[in-house]
Amino acid sequence: MTTSQALIIGASRGIGLGLANILAERGWQVTATTRKQIPSAASGIRWLTLDINLPDERKALKEQLAGQQFDVIFINAGVYGPGHQKLSASSDDELMALFMTNTFSPLRCAEELLPNVKPQTGIVALMSSQLASLNENSDATYPLYAASKGALNMLARGLSAQTNAQGQTLLCVHPGWVQTDMGGKDAPLTVAQSASGIADQLAAWRGKGGHHFVGYDGELLAW
Repeated sequence: MTTSQALIIGASRGIGLGLANILAERGWQVTATTRKQIPSAASGIRWLTLDINLPDERKALKEQLAGQQFDVIFINAGVYGPGHQKLSASSDDELMALFMTNTFSPLRCAEELLPNVKPQTGIVALMSSQLASLNENSDATYPLYAASKGALNMLARGLSAQTNAQGQTLLCVHPGWVQTDMGGKDAPLTVAQSASGIADQLAAWRGKGGHHFVGYDGELLAW
C-alpha cells in the first residue's frame, strides 16, 4: 500500500502543527513548513523553511520540491489583523499585511505548487473560516478578518479551473472555533479535535473533484 503524502504550509504552531502531527500519527509522510525554528512535533516530519509572503522563499521551496507530488497540499495561513477590527481605525499598512497573509500569498502559493499535487486524486486545501460567508456571518463578526477570508474564497474559485482540468479537489476549510492564540482559551474545540476533523475531511474528499467550502466536521457551508 502506497503511503499518502501531505505538504502543510504554515505548521509552526496551532492548527497547522496539529494537522501535521495528526497526519504523521496516521501514517502519512508529512512535509511541513515553518518560518523560523522547528517546533516540537511528531517524529518523521520533514521540515522546510518558508515565509509565504516572501517571493524568493516561495521560489526556493518550489525548487526544493521539484518533481515531488503530494496527495494533499494544505495551506494554513491566518492572522487576525487589527484587534479593534474597524476599517476606519486601520492603516493602509495594517490592511495590506492582513490581506497579504490571509489572501494573496496563500493563493499565490497554491497556484505555484499546483504541479506538485497529484492529478485526479489530489487535494489543494486552503484555511478559510465560516466567518468568510455572507450567509453564515450575518452580523459581520470580525469584519476585517472575515473579509480577508471571503476574498480568499473568491480567489480560490478563480483557481478552480486549473484544479478541475487536472481532476483535483479544491477545498476551503473552516476549522471551527479553536483554542489557539487567535481563537482564545474559551473556544470549544481543542487543536487536536479540529485537526483530527480536518484530517478526516482530507480523506473523505479525495478524488471527489470540484471546489467546496467545508467545515472540519464535514458540514458544507454556504458561500
